[in-house]
Parts: sequence; C-alpha cells; structure tokens
Amino acid sequence: MEFTEYSRDLETRIAEESLLHRITTRIRQSLELKEILTTSVAEIRAFLGTDRVMVYQFDSDGSGEVVAESIHQQRLPSLIGLHFPATDIPQEARDMFLWARQRSIVNVASGRIGLSPLDSPETGKSLSHENLYYRAVDSCHIQYLTAMGVQSSLVVPILHHDPKEQSAKPRLWGLLVSHHSTPRTVEKQELQLVQQVADQISVAIAQSYLLSQARAEQQREAIINRVTTLLHALPTIQFQTALEATIAALDGIGGRLYIEQSTELYTWGEQPTLTQGQANSVMEQHSLWQDWIAECKTGNLWAITDLYKEPHWEELAPVFQSTRIRGMLLIPLNYRQTFIGVLSIFRSEFDSEILWAGQRDRNEQQKLPQLSFTAWLEQKKGQAPEWKPEEISMGRALADQFAMAIQQQQMYQQVRALNANLERLVEERTAQLQQSLELTRIVKQVSDQIRSNLDYKLTLQTLVQEVRKLLKTDRVVIYKILGQLGGEVVVEDADSNLRPILGMKTPLECFPEESARLYLRGRVRAINNTASEDLTFCHREFLQSLQIKANLIVPIRMGTQLWGLIIAHECFAPRNWQDAEMDLLQHLADEAVLAIQHAQLYENSRAAESAATAQAEQLAQALEQIKNTQAQLIKSEKMSSLGLWALGVAHEIKNPVNFISTNLSDISDSIQQLLELLRLYQLYYPHPNGEISYHAEAINLDFLLNKLPKILLSMKLQAERINSMMLSLRNFSYQDAAAMKLADQPETFEMRNLFSSQE
Repeated sequence: MEFTEYSRDLETRIAEESLLHRITTRIRQSLELKEILTTSVAEIRAFLGTDRVMVYQFDSDGSGEVVAESIHQQRLPSLIGLHFPATDIPQEARDMFLWARQRSIVNVASGRIGLSPLDSPETGKSLSHENLYYRAVDSCHIQYLTAMGVQSSLVVPILHHDPKEQSAKPRLWGLLVSHHSTPRTVEKQELQLVQQVADQISVAIAQSYLLSQARAEQQREAIINRVTTLLHALPTIQFQTALEATIAALDGIGGRLYIEQSTELYTWGEQPTLTQGQANSVMEQHSLWQDWIAECKTGNLWAITDLYKEPHWEELAPVFQSTRIRGMLLIPLNYRQTFIGVLSIFRSEFDSEILWAGQRDRNEQQKLPQLSFTAWLEQKKGQAPEWKPEEISMGRALADQFAMAIQQQQMYQQVRALNANLERLVEERTAQLQQSLELTRIVKQVSDQIRSNLDYKLTLQTLVQEVRKLLKTDRVVIYKILGQLGGEVVVEDADSNLRPILGMKTPLECFPEESARLYLRGRVRAINNTASEDLTFCHREFLQSLQIKANLIVPIRMGTQLWGLIIAHECFAPRNWQDAEMDLLQHLADEAVLAIQHAQLYENSRAAESAATAQAEQLAQALEQIKNTQAQLIKSEKMSSLGLWALGVAHEIKNPVNFISTNLSDISDSIQQLLELLRLYQLYYPHPNGEISYHAEAINLDFLLNKLPKILLSMKLQAERINSMMLSLRNFSYQDAAAMKLADQPETFEMRNLFSSQE
C-alpha cells in the first residue's frame, strides 16, 4: 500500500471528525471497555470500507487474543475469541511497535511493507514528520496473510499508560488491525485517522483500568470491612466465619487459622490428610512448618503456586495428595513484632481451555508459517494457579485484621481473667471487711455492755451468742477452770436441737496440767475432726458423749492465771477452722477477760467505797478548819504588808509636797507683784505698739490675769490637803496603833477611800 496525496473535500473532513466525535463520546459515556472496542472497530471498518477491523490484545506470555472484531458481509472468516501464539509476531516487531510506535502497511500483491514510526527508536522522542519507509515483506508474512485470505493490512499499535505512574514507560497492550481481501491503498489521512482512534482506545483502556482498579479496591475494602466486622465483635469474635469469608475472597477451597499461644486451630474446606497417628490440629507443629515459622516471624509470607514443585515441601507433600489442594498462601500473623499464629489458604488446581487459531505443535518450534486458522480447542488439566500481587496484598490486609483480632481477644481474655481475679479478691476482701465489721460490732456491743452492765455473766452470754452467729457453728460455750475441782461450763449458746450442757462439770483428769500450761502460754487449738485427731482417751470420750465432730478452743487468760476457755463446737460434721476464725475467737476471748476484770474491779470497788466515804467526811472537817485558819493568816499578813507599803508611800510623797508648799507662797507673792506692775503699765501706756497688742490678744491676757490668782490659791489648798492625808496615812501605818482606840471619823473615811482605790 502507498500513500496517495489528494485534496480532501469538506464532506470527507466532516465524516472523519464525526467518526472521532462518536468514538470519543462513546468512550466518555460507556464504562465497559468491551463495548467501546466493539463500537470502535465497527465505526472504523464502516469508515474505511475494509472487510475486517479487529482489536488484538496481548497476554502476559506474549500470546494474544482477538477481543473485538467487525466483518463486512462475511468476506473474511471471523477471528473473534481466537488466540494466537507469541511466535506469530516476532520480538523485533513488538519492540518497534512499543519504542517507535511504528505502524505497518502490507500489500501482499506487491510484496512490500511500509513502515511509519511516530517516535525515534533510538531516543524515544516524537519525530517532527511522519515518514513512510518501504521494504520487501518477509515471505512467511506473505504466506501467513494469504492463509488468512488477506491481501492488504494496516496495523497500528495500542499502548497503555498507567495513569497512576506518570513516569513509568508504556507497555504494548495490543494492535488495531484492518484487513482487506483485495489490494487496497491506504491514504495518509486514513492512517492518521486510525492512529487517532488508536489513541482514543488507549484512553479508554486507561479509563477501564482505573475503573477496574476502583471496583477491585471497592470489593477489597468491602471484603476487609466484612471480615473486620466479624473479627472485632467482642466478646464473641467469629473466627470461623471470618476464616470462611477470607478463603472465599481469595478463591480458596480450604484454609486454617492457627493461634500459637493457645494452640487453637480453626479449619474450613478441604484439609490435608495426615498420616495415621497424627492429629489434625498439630500439622502446624510439624518440624518443617516450625522451621518456616521461625523464618517468617519477621513478616515474610510464603506464596506457593505448586506445592509438588516446591523442594521444601517434599516431606509434607504426601499429606495433600488425596486432596485437590495445589497452591498455598501461608501468611504469618504478627502484632507489633510479636508472632501470634499462621493464616493458611489452600487453592485447588484448575483445568484450562484455550481456543487457538489453528492447531499448533507445542513440543517443537514451528518454523513454517501457519496455513490454517480453523479454531482448535486446547485443554490443560491440573493447572497450578499463580498468586497475583493483588491477592497477596489482600491476604496481608486480612491477616493483619486476624492478628489484631487475636491480640484483642487475648487482651480481652486477660482483662476478663484479671477482672475475675479482682472480683474474687474484692469478694474476699469484702468478706473480710464484713467479718471485721461484725467483729467490731460484737466488740462494741460487748464493750458497751461491760460499761453499762455490772453482771459479767450477762456480758459473756451476749458474747457467745454473737460468736455462734458469726461463726455459724452449732454451739459456743465458756468453760471456767475451778482449780482442783476440774472445770464447769458457765455460759452456753447452742442449736435448739442439741442437748444443753450449761453447768456441766468435768473432772480434773480430763484437763491435765500440761494442757493448762499450754493454754496459759496462749495456745489456740483447732480440732477439725475429732475422729482422726490425736486426743487422750478421756478427752475423746467426753467429746463423743456430746456428739462433737470438731471444735475450736481459745484460752481466757487473766494475767498469769488461766481463767477458762471459750470453745466453739461443730456437732454434725467435721470442719476446717480458718485462721481468721481463730483470730476472731482470740479477740473475743480478750473482750471476755475485760468483762471479767471489770466485774471483779467493781466488786473490789464496792468493798472500799464505805471506808473511803468515812475517811472523806473526816478529811472534809479537817479541811474546813484549815481553810478558816488560812483565811485569818492571810488577812493578818495582808494588813501588815499594806501598812508597811502605806508608810513608805507617805514618806516618799511628804518631801516633794513640803518643797511645793514652801515655795508656793514665794511664787504667789512674786506673781502678785508682776501683775501689779502689768496693771500700772496698762494704766500709763494704754496704747502699746501692734506687736504687744497682738501677743496680748493671742494669750488672752485679761482671762489670764483673772485666772492666775485662782490657780495659785487652788494649788495651795491641794498641797495642804495632801499634807493632811500623809499625816493620816502615817498614823495608820504604825504597828503600835493596832489596839482599839477612838477614831477620827472623817480621817477614817478618807483613808478607807484611799485604800479602796488602791485595791
């Protein structure tokens, strides 16, 4: 085929633009790649007028399949759905399709092929001009096209760019091919149009890949969310249901969840058949499995495509032979660097069918071109499925959820165990506190009774009643030691069905001296079972006569003497006495001692009360006499001290008063002379200067002249009065004046007032 230059008319340009618009619109409106490809090949074939236009997609192994096709009136056989081997397209041609985006135009009749690259194969950069180079086509290629019934062909590569990796190089996704059964010339504008369509198909492929990835991601998230919901539904984590959902999500036929700490194993679906004598739950404890676990604790999983081709599994492979299991995905479960267990997914082998375009010889390399394209079905049995990266990624994500759920369950179980232990401790502590409160109540009740009641037997009766309630025992008694006469039960509280033993006495031989010494030292004896306890014959016979099966004995000690015993009896069954019960009885025995001592002290105090009363009366009389004598002595001493003090005061005051009285007369005469001089001055100088007038007014001279003589007279009178009082005080202070004599009444009143004011 050759390019032919011509001038396109308006109708042709409109048709081309309309074609591109329809294809572009279809790509934008449709989300399904197959629909876009089918529409595109139909539109191109109709526009070009060729017999067949198809889209050929490459597989990962280099082979390919016709995925979309449009044929005109069955002029060429349909190739839709047929596969072609990788050898049909040489590797050099593939490289040029990819690196140079090279288009090819073949004319079978002329035996020539035109090559038109868009990029430089050396640099990969776009060429400035589209050039077409011709050369002779390979004879095998001619035979290949002829066998297809094709005389002319146009091939344009379809490249795929991953939109998520902008810097990544494109890959060769497929080819857009036009076949015609007769020779046909391809115009340059037609090639450009087909290239534009191929570019649009590349966009559609990228869009489809994004959609597929989004759907896959959405499905992946839905699966993970569902499994997560099952795994985090405390307190009933559904490991079994979550395992089934995980196996189904990874297209497995069976699986196992092994938890190392508790050696729990959950299984579903097909399982390996272990050898006789082995348990299904210990396969993970096999040495081979344990070696792998030791290696994978860092987080490395093991994806096995074909376990029968895995050298490390030769030892365990026989246990899988009776199953359909062919591939395995073994994922270690780790939580924060801690190995928890293993999640295993089993995948079955599968049978594949491929519809080839003509039968091929797979054992030998086919050197001759394919001459028949009749559909041939190839069947493969027992294929091993390969684990895809997205499946491994999902497996890791689900394994992380299992690891977190297992850790969460283990923590929940630990918390439950801690809570149960805490509740037990709280119950024990509560019981202890309750018992302590009961003990406190009993002690308080007994103490109150001791203080309010002088009858110690009534107090002891209350004590044994409360002890029996608290210990929930059959009988509690207080046994008093009577010296050489043995002992007697003086207080009892017992079950109504038991025979009373109050007042019962025991002979001395039933309470030997050695036992008394031990009890005096503080011995507390707990007999859990009288039938098996080492007892004296007399003691055992005594206990059996009272139907006692177990008893608890605590001494009541009064200083260095053993007053008696407080005893608790079990009469229907043996009993293991607890330390707390012994402590309780010991504490109450101490309260009993207080009650007894209180009663004894009360009796002693009553005997001494009468003598103390008589002695108190005698002391009261003597005290009254002492008080009277003391009052007289204090009064005499006080008057004597007061007289001495008054004499001293009179002497101290007399000298300054005499001095004032002596000089007061001279001062009065001098002041009178000064006043007379001032009067004469005012008479002869009635109008002094301003400063003298101002000063006279400031000191209120007239008032001063009038008041000063009165002040001097008052001072003289007071000095005379003080002299008179000092004379009276001196006369009062003389000791020889203590005898009775006539008193100067005014002077006496004055002295009384003086002393009263001093006191």
